[in-house]
Amino acid sequence: MMKFNILIGGKAGQGIETTSRILAKSLVKLGFYAFTYRDYGSFISGGHNFNVVSFSEKPIYSHELSFDFALLLDKESYDMHMNEFKDSCIFISDIQLERKNFVYIDSNEIIQKLNAKPIVKNSILLGAFFKVLGLPLQILLEVIRKEMKDEKNVEAAEEGFNKATSLLKLKLPSRKTEKVFIDGTSAVGLGAIYYGLDLYFAYPITPATSLLHFLSSLREKYDLKTIQLENEIAVANAAIGSSYAGAICMVGTSGGGFDLMTEAVSLQGMTEVPLVIYLAQRAGPSTGIPTYTMQGDLDSALHCGHGEFPRVVVAPGDAKEAFYKTIEAFYLAYKYGVVSIILSDKHLAESYFTFDKFEEPKIKGNRFILEAGSENFKPYEITKEFIPRRSIPEITTVKVNSYEHDEYGFTTEDKEVARKMQEKRMKKFETLEKEVKKKFEMVKLYGKGKNLIISFGSTKGAIIDALETLKDFKFLQILYLSPFPKDIVRKEIEKVENAIIIENNASGQLGRVIRENVGISLKEILKYDGRPFTSEEIVLNVKRFIKR
Repeated sequence: MMKFNILIGGKAGQGIETTSRILAKSLVKLGFYAFTYRDYGSFISGGHNFNVVSFSEKPIYSHELSFDFALLLDKESYDMHMNEFKDSCIFISDIQLERKNFVYIDSNEIIQKLNAKPIVKNSILLGAFFKVLGLPLQILLEVIRKEMKDEKNVEAAEEGFNKATSLLKLKLPSRKTEKVFIDGTSAVGLGAIYYGLDLYFAYPITPATSLLHFLSSLREKYDLKTIQLENEIAVANAAIGSSYAGAICMVGTSGGGFDLMTEAVSLQGMTEVPLVIYLAQRAGPSTGIPTYTMQGDLDSALHCGHGEFPRVVVAPGDAKEAFYKTIEAFYLAYKYGVVSIILSDKHLAESYFTFDKFEEPKIKGNRFILEAGSENFKPYEITKEFIPRRSIPEITTVKVNSYEHDEYGFTTEDKEVARKMQEKRMKKFETLEKEVKKKFEMVKLYGKGKNLIISFGSTKGAIIDALETLKDFKFLQILYLSPFPKDIVRKEIEKVENAIIIENNASGQLGRVIRENVGISLKEILKYDGRPFTSEEIVLNVKRFIKR
């Protein structure tokens, strides 16, 4: 499979993320599949940042750190990645390099000629890149006009194109169908909007803040509100209060922000008021490495909050799954009165993916509110299948209680009532689990090998790309961590010669979940430096595992 990786490197504040998005969108319009990876530190300006744009004529789901092309905005970007450039790598920059395949562009001359801002250097290099690869400039200009407010960027791209020399004639895909190019954050937001989101509560924290920005940009279009409160404690409690009043709500957070929400998560368990949480993981503990990725909060998502109560935890592996699993999370939260946690991470949230299309979701938004109430309404009635009967104060009197309570919502310490209420809360999860097994994809299986890789979340992309080389392996992706698909996981493990787990954490949290639910211990490949797996790393580590 033809696959190229482009490094775009520079300092924070130089527009690297925008440049990579414009380049990737242009490649998608030309018929390619593109994937983008974003790497940046915890600073506003200065320091080294880089993005990787990977593209192919066939679907691609991850990036590599061995580069075919490099757009260098400063010398440090060359020095930092010196050992990652292929011998055939083509460099485009306004710095002087003693390398073969180096294309020098005097950006200062062009900027002065156009009387433009220094930031248009990015567009100059993009124009030069299109000339070097023999790509049609018009496509790039269309994307720049759509993405950039300053028209000087169009002129800058034209100048860069004219100043460069064509070194390649990259063959374009013969089939140029319209594709969907989307990041994980936007997909979660659109899933929430599709279900009928009324209110999004959040306090800024990387990498969840981008969802607050995305939804805020669509407030008028979709008649929703985004609300930033003083801290995450207020965020979670405000969402429960709004949900009690009938609104469809979601909260978003990461790391320490989620820790602050856990008392409210336990409150949800007792009140049974629907709650949806978008948990975008990052490297911890504590503040950790706040702009990098990790899968270290699975344990927290599954066990947060005191006491025993059911919760749903879904873990999409790419942007398309993020859209559909978000819709499912809302549906289950509002039908069954549980907390649904959408488990994402920095890598999934901030990477862009390319898909041929999105299908119409099978689920429609539903508040699950009874149209009529009574004076003696029982919000905690023990129904036949233990599914809550939900109403709101606008319709009838709804007593909600954080203490143990009877079916009417009145506080009780009666041992028999307490036992029945606890059983009611736990047994509704059994009904929920039956519906999930019947209606939703809990796992996905890729490949046909005699060995098995098991994982969840954003590791999916690199694993799927690695299967191109690992022909003896298939991949079991777990989409639901709670309820857990134990029968399917056990069956797949028992069918293969070797099974191995791959996770972006230090303690093998998925491995513990599998041991708890299936009773089988497996070897694991773990990565916990804040960076996601690449397919090359997976291939290398899996081959080492097989040789043991």
